[in-house]
Amino acid sequence: MTITGPLEQAQLLETLVLNIVNHQSLIATKARRLSYAAAGRPIMEFGARRAQGPDSALYGTRAAIIGGANSTSNVLAAKLFDIPVASTMAHSWIEAFPDELTAFRKWTEQYPDNSALLVDTYDVLNSGIPNAVTVFKELRAAGHEPVGIRIDSGDVTTLSQAARTQLDAAGFPNAKITISNALDEHIITSLLHEGAPIDNFGIGEKLITSASAPVLSGVYKLAATESNGQSTPKIKVSASREKLTIPGDKQVYRLYEPGTQRAFADLIALATETIVDATSLTVVTSDPLSVDRQQRLTHFEARPLLAPVDLSNTTSIPVTTIQATTQAKLAELPRTTQRLVNPDLYPVYMTTTLSQLQTSLLNKMTILAD
Repeated sequence: MTITGPLEQAQLLETLVLNIVNHQSLIATKARRLSYAAAGRPIMEFGARRAQGPDSALYGTRAAIIGGANSTSNVLAAKLFDIPVASTMAHSWIEAFPDELTAFRKWTEQYPDNSALLVDTYDVLNSGIPNAVTVFKELRAAGHEPVGIRIDSGDVTTLSQAARTQLDAAGFPNAKITISNALDEHIITSLLHEGAPIDNFGIGEKLITSASAPVLSGVYKLAATESNGQSTPKIKVSASREKLTIPGDKQVYRLYEPGTQRAFADLIALATETIVDATSLTVVTSDPLSVDRQQRLTHFEARPLLAPVDLSNTTSIPVTTIQATTQAKLAELPRTTQRLVNPDLYPVYMTTTLSQLQTSLLNKMTILAD
């Protein structure tokens, strides 16, 4: 993202921009990882009670949908952002009645065509499932079909397998099994590997807090100043090479195999450079720790990623539209870069012109320091 404007105004945006981009990128990325692990099974965002404050719950939900979640239990976020709502009953509902069966019956009176019963309040296999089956049969006799059950504790693999057997034997093979309880992508992967017959995942704290990586250290740095129509590139120097900034007004290109939607790298260039589809181009890797920094790229199509936005004339884009765009862009990236364990690095290069500008400014600052 490049923000252009009077220095005082642009500087005022720093905290706001970083707060929005860093937080929501974390949640969207976590949702992407969870969605990948779920292998096409729906994910319900359940995290409002674990979020770090009301705003984090609202905008975390929005980011989770963008990253791949399918619905939310946060009804305010659903209303504000037009997100599908999905949830099940609470343990407190069941505990508020004299017994579990009565609680199930009262729930299905309220939601005869959307009944998903929470079966782990007392005993999943000896109480929850048998009582659920009883109520499901009553629903069917009245002309309704149940949605399914939710398990929120215990050995989920064993319980879900036994629950599936009981539901099928009772004549409810289409009743879905939803699980929740501190899930993350690694637990989901393990459960599915073990053969747990799970249809949906309700994910709360590990998603809404991006528990495995709760901080994204995105930065907002001055890259150039302009005076009397003359642009002057700026650089921040650090003792750590990886914290050295990239100077100048820039454009970012995604590089594709010709005639395809298969991307293989990104290229950062100065905005004044013209990058066209090429048969050969020398570039420099932006990884400061790389041993072989200069490389030769051949046969690619370059498509710009940055486009101007007029903030005085913006319209609200539906979250589901943003999600669809996200999924389409992810599909263009190499699958080997998306796996959860030992992913390949996705290359990001600089043009030689940009790299030389960075080096010249670095050398200049070093001479001044001396």
